[in-house]
Amino acid sequence: MEDQQPATGDLTEESPDSASAGSAALDTDAAEAAAAHVDPEASDGDDENAGAATESDEAADAQAADEAVVGVKQWRPVSKWSAITAGVGAALFVGSAAFAGAMMQPYLTDRATVATKLRVARTAANAITTLWTYTPQNIDKLADRASQYLSGDFEAAYRKYIDALVAPNKQAQITNTTQVVGAAVESLTGSDATAIVYTNTASTSPTTKDVPSLKYLSYRLELQRDHARWLVTKMTTITSLDLTPKFN
Repeated sequence: MEDQQPATGDLTEESPDSASAGSAALDTDAAEAAAAHVDPEASDGDDENAGAATESDEAADAQAADEAVVGVKQWRPVSKWSAITAGVGAALFVGSAAFAGAMMQPYLTDRATVATKLRVARTAANAITTLWTYTPQNIDKLADRASQYLSGDFEAAYRKYIDALVAPNKQAQITNTTQVVGAAVESLTGSDATAIVYTNTASTSPTTKDVPSLKYLSYRLELQRDHARWLVTKMTTITSLDLTPKFN
């Protein structure tokens, strides 16, 4: 028998799709095999990196601890010399304050003395103005007005003197005006003072056709302090000049 050749149509050939599928299967197997295979050198490298990171963290913690220790060391208690320096500075400050106070004391005393003298002079001037200024309408109340500046026996003597002038001065319609032109404190010792007051005084009356009688008078007043007030205890006339114009 002749050997029969198979027909062309019966030839079994591997199709391209089948070849591709086979190739994909081989690639999958190779990938799984590659994944399952672990490279020892790569594993050792990862361990070394992890170890290096751990050592870096430990070094950072150690540095932070050192910095904390340094910070603690930098804060130190006040040394002996620092305390001595501070004490000397405080002593110098106290000493300078005491010196300034000692220097200021005479100045303050002088200011207080000047203020007291001003009060004495003002009281003396106001007293003289009130004592020797009146009109026919208010002379009967003059002693009461003046009493705020007077004290002791002098107040009683002045009241008695004015009471004797009320009737004749009202009858003659005399008006008396006193103007203080100067005042000064002569002495000041504790609660006692002496002041001098200079005045111009003018008196008018219808009986003299209202021609003024002019006088220049100066007084010495003795005063005593009564709490916050100064009161006149004595008065004497120093100067009395008649300046009334004379008509021939």
